[in-house]
Amino acid sequence: MKNILVTGGAGFVGSHLCERLLEQGHKVYCVDNFYTGTVKNLVNIVKHPNFRLYELDVASEQFVNYFSIRALDQIYNLACPASPVHYQRDPIATLMTCVLGARNVLEIARKTKARVVQASTSEIYGDPEIHPQPETYHGNVNPIGPRACYDEGKRAAETLFFDYRRKYDVNTGVFRIFNTYGPRMAKNDGRVVSNFIVAALADAPLEIYGDGKQTRSFCYVDDLVEGILRFANSKEIGPINLGNPGEFTVDELATIIVQKLNKGYKVYKEPTADDPKQRKPDITLAKEKLKWEPTIALSEGLDKTIEYFRSV
Repeated sequence: MKNILVTGGAGFVGSHLCERLLEQGHKVYCVDNFYTGTVKNLVNIVKHPNFRLYELDVASEQFVNYFSIRALDQIYNLACPASPVHYQRDPIATLMTCVLGARNVLEIARKTKARVVQASTSEIYGDPEIHPQPETYHGNVNPIGPRACYDEGKRAAETLFFDYRRKYDVNTGVFRIFNTYGPRMAKNDGRVVSNFIVAALADAPLEIYGDGKQTRSFCYVDDLVEGILRFANSKEIGPINLGNPGEFTVDELATIIVQKLNKGYKVYKEPTADDPKQRKPDITLAKEKLKWEPTIALSEGLDKTIEYFRSV
């Protein structure tokens, strides 16, 4: 049994990760400030004897002081709103969560000797000029745009992780999450999969920003969690891409969902600022180092996600 701290553990991905860790027999300390996370995501595990839930802000000294004296083996830092509608609501808080949150989990890891892994993002590649995106690509990010609080916040967090490794020999790792979907996405998440499913279920318009030719690669949450666990339990430093290399246009995604539900219809809106035109991970490293690649096809994953949204 390992003692494991998961920040952002009440969120979409974090709650699935906490469940898997408990299934493996570990003790899980879940931290969330409930900015986007919710206790509803934890209903299956909140009473588990090896689970503890703490309402704390990872950017606070209280968080550092509390966990610096715990016996910890691993830390997964997933704390940060990951959807533009949420991270742009308070961009300064988003940036502080990224930077101070990373500094704080690294300080806890330095004091407890735990392995600490950072949930970074494909957003660090910005609107990429290289396709698909390998980990060696340094990105094309607008540092003063409306998405910069998240893009640059995550880039700065990666910098801290590598600097703490070099200066303090902290056992760090960085993985980069590409578009992920599945049960427990919030209805008001602002991500394209949840937006489209919720709209189609209501027989409402599926709003496509721009011409819909921008591409995304959609990874089902169970596949992602498997990749995260393999990375955390390896000796890899990263950065390493975790995502599904299957590439679809936003227009194609909307068509698939409308056909599956036989409801809803597509409408086109003005494009949003700095919206990446292409997004597809090169997962060569993950295949080689972690023996990992996604196994759940988009159609199957969408069926499971639609079933979830029908029930909530």
